[in-house]
Amino acid sequence: MAEGNWTRVSEFILMSFSSLPSEIQSLLFLIFLIIYLVTLLGNSLIILVALADPMLHSPMYFFLRNLSFIEIGFNLVIVPKMLGTLIAQDTTISFLGCATQMYFFFFFGVFECFLLATMAYDRYVAICNPLHYPVIMNPKTWAKLAVASWFPGIPMATVQTTWLFSFPFCGTKVNHFFCDSPPVLRLVCADTALFEIYAIVGTILVVMIPCLLILCSYTCIIAAILKIPSAKGKHKAFSTCSSHLLVVSLFYVSLSLIYFHPKSNNSPESKKVLSLSYTVMTPILNPIIYSLRNNEVKNALVQTFYKALGLRDCIP
Repeated sequence: MAEGNWTRVSEFILMSFSSLPSEIQSLLFLIFLIIYLVTLLGNSLIILVALADPMLHSPMYFFLRNLSFIEIGFNLVIVPKMLGTLIAQDTTISFLGCATQMYFFFFFGVFECFLLATMAYDRYVAICNPLHYPVIMNPKTWAKLAVASWFPGIPMATVQTTWLFSFPFCGTKVNHFFCDSPPVLRLVCADTALFEIYAIVGTILVVMIPCLLILCSYTCIIAAILKIPSAKGKHKAFSTCSSHLLVVSLFYVSLSLIYFHPKSNNSPESKKVLSLSYTVMTPILNPIIYSLRNNEVKNALVQTFYKALGLRDCIP
């Protein structure tokens, strides 16, 4: 579109799932509401239990609390507005609201990429250097690694969001259920070539650097596990990182489906479905994975439940 056709935009319209029949939208609202509430409850429980139980005051669970915080943040940023578009047909979002949603989407996304790499490093130290683990992974190191995980998200989100929303817009209809960069970029009526290069390079760096760190950590972990003579020892060592490995796999499979799916097959509706796997489904799976596959978390949840009911003497 010509640059002279733009007008100042005060709000955007989220198309969301408006192309679907109202009955389907009502069903989606119910499904997403249940997922939203379970996600908030599950991740909140992980945080509270990890804080309350002294047995979970370790680096692994410190980083798990951070991961649960990210998943809660993702849901609060995206899902409430999506639910509003489904049940109340409240499809408008202010210019500032759209920019804020995009900013925190980028921030939490980058945070999660680097936090998963940090958690992989923690597992590497625990398995490959078990005798030095308490010295290497002391509380000061936890804090430094946590800050190193969330810090890259600030400049990435600030530059990309500020730059994108400084462009003139020729339209207001965002063909998505939240303000993601590609659908908002399509509304710009200016030369965005430089921005697109920055966005592509930034995405590759943010995704690939943590991914390479994770691969290096798990290469060393697998090599160390294979050297363990007993099958029981191998199983115990692998079980300490299996939950994290499963979460990493889900996270990067979701990213791959979104960012590396062939463009010729990517209709707007298919992109929305793929985005749901990353923004809605993955956050609910993380607490389930860590609860079902981790005996320490399961025991802590049971003890917390009995204490909350005043049944301390009945704790198994």
